[in-house]
Amino acid sequence: MRLEPVIGLEIHVQLKTESKMFCSCPNCGDLEAPNVNICPTCTGQPGTLPNINARAVEMGMLISYALGGEVAGISKFDRKNYFYPDLPKGYQISQFDLPVSQHGKLSIRLNEGRDGEREFTVGITRLHLEEDAAKLLHVDGGDGKSSLVDFNRAGTPLAEIVTEPDLRSPEEAKAFLQELRLIMRYLDVSDADMEKGQLRCDANISLREVPEDPKNENWSTQLNPKTEIKNLNSFRSVERALEFEIKRQTKLWLDGQIPSILATRGWDDARGVTVEQRTKEESSDYRYFPEPDLPPMDLTDTRDRLSRTVPELPEARRRRFVEQYGLTLADARTFCDQPDLADYAERVFSELDAWAASVQSAGGQALTPERAAKLVSGWVLTKLNGVLSAHKLSLETMKAGPENMAELLTMIHNSQVTGTNALLILEEMVLSGADPSQVMEEKVLGQMENLDELREAAKQAIADNPKPVEDWCGGKTTAVQFLVGQVMKATRGKAPPEEARRILEEELSKL
Repeated sequence: MRLEPVIGLEIHVQLKTESKMFCSCPNCGDLEAPNVNICPTCTGQPGTLPNINARAVEMGMLISYALGGEVAGISKFDRKNYFYPDLPKGYQISQFDLPVSQHGKLSIRLNEGRDGEREFTVGITRLHLEEDAAKLLHVDGGDGKSSLVDFNRAGTPLAEIVTEPDLRSPEEAKAFLQELRLIMRYLDVSDADMEKGQLRCDANISLREVPEDPKNENWSTQLNPKTEIKNLNSFRSVERALEFEIKRQTKLWLDGQIPSILATRGWDDARGVTVEQRTKEESSDYRYFPEPDLPPMDLTDTRDRLSRTVPELPEARRRRFVEQYGLTLADARTFCDQPDLADYAERVFSELDAWAASVQSAGGQALTPERAAKLVSGWVLTKLNGVLSAHKLSLETMKAGPENMAELLTMIHNSQVTGTNALLILEEMVLSGADPSQVMEEKVLGQMENLDELREAAKQAIADNPKPVEDWCGGKTTAVQFLVGQVMKATRGKAPPEEARRILEEELSKL
């Protein structure tokens, strides 16, 4: 018997508006001091009336467009009725039959290592807006059953995104969430940090049997009762919980105990298991009805305006980086997965074109797009990130601007400085913002141009290191690399490595 996982996700995105969803309290529910950003409205006091946060609605619409959704002309809020200590009113203001949008989709490219990339598409059932609940802190009181309530988070704007059951593996679920997080950051509607609760996910999973000849049977639309998994606070926990649940449900199928009712289970990250919580509610259990204190929203004019403001999204930017700059797909993905880094790289490419044209007009080497791509990916992705990590800096706190970086790359391209000394110059640029040519002159880091001096350094390296010389003469050609290192050391990194190697091999062949 072959079983196939059927997975759908319910994702809550905390929107970074200035104020809460239905009141004017500041939207900063992660404060350490409890119950300071509260008012009668977000604590559910009798007689208070909610006011819709227009910016939250616009953010929800912007997300909808980014996910290819059909944004409603008319949308409304509803009361979702249930009792829980973190819900002060005894109901949550959410949306039921007229959400902000429906029928979207998101295509993801999943890296499968040596097998390359595989694209899959996930349907987006709907996106609706709602208010967040308060935060519960369970403590050991006198009876060991005390809970404290912090209402700072109550009323925080949430966009809930519900997918179709189109995911077929934990890896796909993780990749979908990572791409969704990136889209939220590109739109600047949420930082979407799972560890801070800004992106929360519940996963729904069931299994179904795949017939021996799938083409001959209409089986692919069959859905069995699903199990909802809660308490997923990281991408890794989503992946691990789904892997465990697939194994657990597979065993039930093999034992003839196929799940027949909806259920909710919690993920225990420490033990690596899901734990039964309760049977899952249907929408009818919540007794939805229209929110009487809020009129329906006419989104027609806002819809027309916002549809023209969606920025370039991650996948489109990756493709453009490949086509426009000649980057590999892997490098384009690394750049575009960090919006700030991608912005910086774009400015470096722009400045590099100007620097290269200026230097070429003065007799310098022409810079091909392939060479530019290699320089930017090698030095911005690898070398710059290494320097930043070593000094615990970020793109925001470092001082090496795009123009100076482009000048340094031009110097490297035109053999004015070796890679070894270019790294020293880069470090100084990052720390002080100094001009690279100025650093090179002040610290005498320019590339050696006197080949007679270089040949003398090569001869000295050969004389001082008989063992690698003997190895080279014995057929171990890689031994020359040690001698190149000795020449670089003797010339304080100013010798061009390729030229040093050529001269060394020339001198060695005379032995």
